[in-house]
Amino acid sequence: MAHRLLVRRIWTFSAKDIRCLKASTAAATSPSFTTSLQSTTSRASFLAPSRALPRSLPHTSCRGVSFNVQDQEDFTDRVINSDLPVLVDFHAQWCGPCQILGPRLEKAVAKQKGRVAMAKVDIDDHTDLAIEYGVSAVPTVIAMRGGDVVAQFVGIKDDDELDSFVSKIIGQ
Repeated sequence: MAHRLLVRRIWTFSAKDIRCLKASTAAATSPSFTTSLQSTTSRASFLAPSRALPRSLPHTSCRGVSFNVQDQEDFTDRVINSDLPVLVDFHAQWCGPCQILGPRLEKAVAKQKGRVAMAKVDIDDHTDLAIEYGVSAVPTVIAMRGGDVVAQFVGIKDDDELDSFVSKIIGQ
């Protein structure tokens, strides 16, 4: 688990992000940062989990439209009480079809430019939510508007079917 988190943290850091981090940290620390990365007083540890990234780093559009549900209270706040329609992706880490559907679904939601949100629920971590919404197979996608389930599907869909499903949810 720790290895997976470390790899994910390194993988999501692109060269552009590191250059932005060096530039923003160099201005805050000392001129020696740009000349010597080995200096212990000015070295930026971008792998430290407690260190927040500078706000100047660009964010990808897919990350802005989806979020991982943390607990029941988070689900209530961000899904049930949401002003936007929300697609809830019930998935599991061990599920191959879930790994295929997730990025496709994020792309379809990102095309809507903020008119719909996407919540990701890992059924192994949140079994109570899966039971509450009758999830018996993964991947299951449930569309909610105003706290009510308005549509759902189970399994993989192609990109065109996902686009039409998302469009139908937002009322186009």
